Amino acid sequence: MKWVKLQRNEVQRYRLALVAGVFLTLSFPKFEIAGLAWIAPGLLLASAAGLRGGPVFRIGFVGGLSYHLTVLYWLLLIPIGLPLKPVVVLGWIALSAYLALFQGVWLWLGWKICPLERLERLPAIASEGITQSNRSEEAHIVDPGLIDSLQALASLSWSRRVLWSLLVAAIWVGLEMVQARFLTGFPWGLLGVSQYQMLPLTQIATITGVYGVSFLLIWFSASLCCAGALFLFKPAARRTWMADLFIPVLVVAMIFAGGLHRVMNTAAGPRKIRAALIQPSVPQTMIWDEKESMPRFHQVLEWSEKALAEGSKPDLLVWPEAAVPGFFLWETNLYDGKMIYDWITGFARDHRVWMVTGADDADPLANGQINYYNSSFLINPGGEVLAKYRKRRLVIFGEYVPFSRWLPFLSKMVQSEGEFTPGNEPVAFRLNSLNVVTSVLICFEDVFPHLTREYVQPDTDFLLNLTNNGWSGESAAQWQHTASAVFRATENNLPLLRCANTGLTCWVDRRGQMHNVYFSNSNDVYKAGYKIVSIPVGSSGKYIPTFYRQYGDLFGWLCCAGSLVALIVSQIKTRKTRRATV
Repeated sequence: MKWVKLQRNEVQRYRLALVAGVFLTLSFPKFEIAGLAWIAPGLLLASAAGLRGGPVFRIGFVGGLSYHLTVLYWLLLIPIGLPLKPVVVLGWIALSAYLALFQGVWLWLGWKICPLERLERLPAIASEGITQSNRSEEAHIVDPGLIDSLQALASLSWSRRVLWSLLVAAIWVGLEMVQARFLTGFPWGLLGVSQYQMLPLTQIATITGVYGVSFLLIWFSASLCCAGALFLFKPAARRTWMADLFIPVLVVAMIFAGGLHRVMNTAAGPRKIRAALIQPSVPQTMIWDEKESMPRFHQVLEWSEKALAEGSKPDLLVWPEAAVPGFFLWETNLYDGKMIYDWITGFARDHRVWMVTGADDADPLANGQINYYNSSFLINPGGEVLAKYRKRRLVIFGEYVPFSRWLPFLSKMVQSEGEFTPGNEPVAFRLNSLNVVTSVLICFEDVFPHLTREYVQPDTDFLLNLTNNGWSGESAAQWQHTASAVFRATENNLPLLRCANTGLTCWVDRRGQMHNVYFSNSNDVYKAGYKIVSIPVGSSGKYIPTFYRQYGDLFGWLCCAGSLVALIVSQIKTRKTRRATV
């Protein structure tokens, strides 16, 4: 009976963690209640107050799982039927569970380094409060350990509370750094991205990357947790609990003021080029159906004809990822009497326009095998292919399957001719007659902060993302993807164009402001059509490189180092305390 009552008290903690996870989701597109991201981490911290070890990790994991399952709901919309649909569901759960590990570890480490001497006694205190009480079961709504721990937190000195809040923020950033890199990385839904519309705040990304915004959110939320504990147990000491919020609020205000100055004083580029972005909105099932190859390709051609016939002809025509059937350079099949290569190069030559298109590519090997690539190509107005880029970060289970080299049957899970091979390096696309240089990122490559900065050279005018979000239907995936892209523009002080199959086609200026989000006379971002956009480009000096462009994730690595030092110090103190009590 004792165990049952203890679990009932723990249920309240898990409920609070679940709420915190849902609050995190609500702070992202499409809900975009960005203010919840300033509160949710503090709730997650409070949910595990007074616990140590495994229980803390489990509570954090549950909170993280509720966050990732809801924010990644669109994975369930992948148009794969039976018998593989259960695999999609399992993939959604597995990916969410993997990402939730980071919240579990964060909560565990956060309370591990918390300087509460009474934490070691709290489980016993909680147990006594349950077994020795004569109150009814309904009275056990609040965990005595939770109350005792928050009271202990309120009793800490101001300096120790501030230090703990900063270290908790550093640990979160350190784990986001790992998330962006481990097993090729999946930095989707980094906390700072939730603030993508708060332009004065996001300008800190020119120095710290998106991780700086995540740091501010966690720091403030942890400080709010401390202030809440003080308000509950020392309500008369108003100056005391307000002091916990003073420094983070002051720092955020200063960053906001500096960011506002940059937003209002960022000079436009010395000239502009006009680009036609084609969004064919082809369903993913149609892309997989070989019988639909020419109908969908003709749709791309028709929208391109309309875009090039409108007013002053654009300088650049852009097609998204998966716009072209077959293999652009190697396809020998005839489509309405011509090869795909002849269709595309002939179109560029007939209209005397620069083109960038997404298309599959292949390299036959000497041993008879073939390497397949998700690629993009630059074609000049004369119909010549001048450059090609091969995608470097592949989508797990969409473009490659782990361990398929040793278990070849797993490759059948990929909906293509075979698994794709990653490319080796970024490639600059030089539009010489326009005196413009761009670099292409394919699909979700633009959600990787450290990867994107590798594509920026001193003479780069803008970044170009070709993507196909048709896998996820008309969902929040397109908006979440674009929100991440906003930070790549700010971090590198460069405009970023997005040409998508099913949305969101637009462009982002170097302050992070989105432009041409909607089609004219329509709020439907998923429809088929085209957009003519004017992109500011630099002259001989181009744009001034940001601190982040030059030094990368220096701030993130400093957070990693600070977290490691804090853990070592905490472990040393714990051992000394245990020896002293023996």
